[in-house]
Amino acid sequence: MLLNPTLVAPAFNSDVPDGTPSLLPLLFVTIACGAISGFHGLVSSGTTSKQLNKETDVRFVGYFGAVGEGMLALAAILAATAGFASLGDWQAMYTAFGQGGVNAFVEGGAFIISNGIGLPEATAATLLTVMAALFAGTTMDTGLRLQRYIFQEWGEIYQQPWMKNPAVATALAVGSCLVLAFGAGGADGSGGLIIWPLFGTTNQLLAGLTLLVITVMLVRLKRPMWFTLAPLCFLLVMTILALLLQLRTFWNDGNMFLLVLDIVVLIAAVLVAMECAAALKRSRAEIAAQHDQP
Repeated sequence: MLLNPTLVAPAFNSDVPDGTPSLLPLLFVTIACGAISGFHGLVSSGTTSKQLNKETDVRFVGYFGAVGEGMLALAAILAATAGFASLGDWQAMYTAFGQGGVNAFVEGGAFIISNGIGLPEATAATLLTVMAALFAGTTMDTGLRLQRYIFQEWGEIYQQPWMKNPAVATALAVGSCLVLAFGAGGADGSGGLIIWPLFGTTNQLLAGLTLLVITVMLVRLKRPMWFTLAPLCFLLVMTILALLLQLRTFWNDGNMFLLVLDIVVLIAAVLVAMECAAALKRSRAEIAAQHDQP
């Protein structure tokens, strides 16, 4: 924003390939790390909390972490909409070649930096490519650690001491990743790409679970809870709608594997919605019973 780049992209792009899903609900089940993300709900409870010196640091780290995510999201939007010399260049990236994604972030960001502070465009592109690779690397590292924690928690829940061993839990986490990457994807290790189309909906469903836990906690603490309940309801509606639309797509494409997974996630979304209503009803009943006691 300080460099005052010119937005060349249209507010709404109507020149899209056939079969492109509608803006609603696709916009709300993207990888919305800068707004709300189930993965980040796991990170904050699984890794961030273990790196805080004291509980009073939570607000400082949490708020500034969210601000940092938001600034990164804004930078990515600027690179993808203003990082091109003209509308034709933007259309060539997104329409003619159907690229976008990381390429748009790297090339668009390099164009802005080069014209703003005079850094050679090739150098800026290299730096942004390294930055994107670091995002992926740190995300995989965090995800692996979260998976290790989950195995250790399973060992605690099901009373299996061997699973609580850090070395064993790490081996199980790495092994499950290898099975997904190479077992499902073959020698090229692309197994994760098979289930990628469902990542957005499952991620936002997990975000709904995070909001559900927070909402119940607020109800029990007798504090205002509408600012978490409202986005929770909206998120569940958008997620279920997206899953239904994907269900039709997978059926038309004959992709039975993703079709079954979609049904499983859809059932989970409905169960989350039912659990949300039941948990709030139980909490309110308990609070009312406490008030009625002499």
